[in-house]
Amino acid sequence: MNILVLGSGGREHTFTYYLSQSTLCTNLYVAPGNAGTDQIAINLPIGVTNFKKIKEAVLKYQIEMVVIGPEDPLVNGIVDFFQEDEQINHVKVIGPSKEGARLEGSKEYAKKFLIKNNIPTAAYQSFSVESITDAKEFLKTLTPPYVLKADGLAAGKGVLILDNLLEAENALDEMLLDKKFGEASSKVVIEEFLDGIELSVFVLTDGKNYQILPTAKDYKRIGEGDTGLNTGGMGAVSPVPFANIEFMSKIEENIVKPTIAGLSDDQIDYKGFIFIGLIKVDNEPKVIEYNVRMGDPETEVVLPRIKNDLVALLESTANQTLDKVELDIDDRSATTVVAVSGGYPEAYQKGKVISGLDVESDSIVFHAGTKQEEENVLTNGGRVLAITSLDNTFQGALKKSYKTLKQIQFENINYRKDIGFDL
Repeated sequence: MNILVLGSGGREHTFTYYLSQSTLCTNLYVAPGNAGTDQIAINLPIGVTNFKKIKEAVLKYQIEMVVIGPEDPLVNGIVDFFQEDEQINHVKVIGPSKEGARLEGSKEYAKKFLIKNNIPTAAYQSFSVESITDAKEFLKTLTPPYVLKADGLAAGKGVLILDNLLEAENALDEMLLDKKFGEASSKVVIEEFLDGIELSVFVLTDGKNYQILPTAKDYKRIGEGDTGLNTGGMGAVSPVPFANIEFMSKIEENIVKPTIAGLSDDQIDYKGFIFIGLIKVDNEPKVIEYNVRMGDPETEVVLPRIKNDLVALLESTANQTLDKVELDIDDRSATTVVAVSGGYPEAYQKGKVISGLDVESDSIVFHAGTKQEEENVLTNGGRVLAITSLDNTFQGALKKSYKTLKQIQFENINYRKDIGFDL
């Protein structure tokens, strides 16, 4: 089978790495890819939302399956684009329809879906610029901290948590009046703050059946002890130690089952991954958000623990036969530590030479923001590499990742030394 992966980050290198190991995979392409995918697949210089060029590549390379990494093409309707085109509607596309992708594309849509399906989540209201006065009145009814979310996609930066009412009111002005996040904040969701510990649950669904994949916990803040600015993710651990059998059964009964049933009731075409961002409050799981694809860097710890053939697993998803699959999960812990460019998540420089990638280690090095230039691998983004290791304990796995990281160098390399500190 000829397969195309869309995306250029650590998540996509991880998908490419495991798809390439399948005997069912004939030729593997990545658009646009990075220096890591370039070593095991053929990179195509195509943007993930350039549907016309993607179609041309699908026809040229006789692609039979497309695996979509990031959210943008899904929210922009790539699945519908394939289904509505007679030349390519036979291709198996892993991801939800445009309507299904609204679960991530609109915070308000997701909240309405949660409430309608009686799925536990924080109380909320949403406001536009016309109702900004009502929004400020609503803020006064809440106890701090105040949670403000841009309704649309804001590259993971659209959620603000503020301790002070005046700060929250000012942030509301910036989002609604000054369009701080562009069109994404033309509507703002204000939520009650939930106090607890977070985790991510990943579900693969074919629209009727589902499989719950390994849990993970990621670390978003740039600074140790979860301080400083939010990033795309500085590291992750799988499984989450506190997600025991009893807690996971609550998640399945109260969250996963009603989510899949809700999609079915709304006749939403959904064949792909659902990332459920959860928080544990007094031993009860509540939903913070949905994403309609795998997370990054969580993919770098979830996929290494799945022993099943990844192509066969995704084929079962496309063919709606996931109920016939038995997941084989590695009992060991997986950890990943992300090496980032100095200055990230604010201004940073690209084009720095990376050394030490060929040193033997007990880790897998997944590329995120990298590019190949002649003999050199150069930095090409904020998050540059994700160093993944497996061991009987997450502490042991982290030790391996940090040992590997010591051998890798690029100018102004930065990474957190405390991944898993709260576990």
